[in-house]
Formats: sequence, C-alpha cells, structure tokens
Amino acid sequence: MKIQVEKTVSAPIAKVWSAYTTPADIKQWNAASDDWHTTLAEVDLRVGGAFKSRMEAKDGSVGFDFAGTYTRVDVHQTIEYAFGDRTALVVFTTTAEGVNVCVSFDSEDTHSIEQQQQGWQAILNNFARHVEAAR
Repeated sequence: MKIQVEKTVSAPIAKVWSAYTTPADIKQWNAASDDWHTTLAEVDLRVGGAFKSRMEAKDGSVGFDFAGTYTRVDVHQTIEYAFGDRTALVVFTTTAEGVNVCVSFDSEDTHSIEQQQQGWQAILNNFARHVEAAR
C-alpha cells in the first residue's frame, strides 16, 4: 500500500532542493520526534547512487540505518528511490505559496499505516521548519 504525505515550504525551489539533498541539512531535520536524531547522512544523488541516514534515539537505546539507491533524479522536480523491497517518490512542485513537497512510499508491516504516515509527516514538517528558519 502506498502512503502519501506532503507539505508546502515557503522558500525557493533551489533552497528546498538543497536542504532535502545535502547531508549537513539532512542531519538537522531528519527526525520524527525531538528524542531522535540523524547522526550520519550520506548522499550520492544520481541514478544508481546510494544514500544512507543513521537515525538514533538520543539516549542511545536504539538506532537504524535508512538506506537505499536512487532510481530517478530530475533536479528540482523528482527523486525516486528504492530501499529494501520498497520504493518512494518525492515530487517538488513550485506554487504561489512556495514549494509543495509530496512524498509517497510503500508501507511496511511492522507499524500501522497511521503510525507510518504520522512519522513521515513529522519528518516532513521538521524539514519545512528547518528550511523556513534558514531564510
């Protein structure tokens, strides 16, 4: 099942794209809650290139790698990637209000659809706050 989250970011596309694809920025916004953080981010933004983000609880109790391979990259428009046996598509659309970032991804079986949607939406909301605060 595909799950979709989206957020409009009040910033120019170049800034939104850069913050979404730059490791130093990813480490600043890539967390679903304040008790988690991303300690490592690697990006090889090209078709066939790999990415990895190390996500950990701040208390050190648990962590995991979110990693995969880019399958489509259209600068300032689209990023598609595979992670495990799942895929995701990120679409950047410029609007009068800024840039709408829409992420659709395959669900997994460990967490409920609602939990997955809330987690990915929280990360996207953090992303928007990060970009808008840097204006």
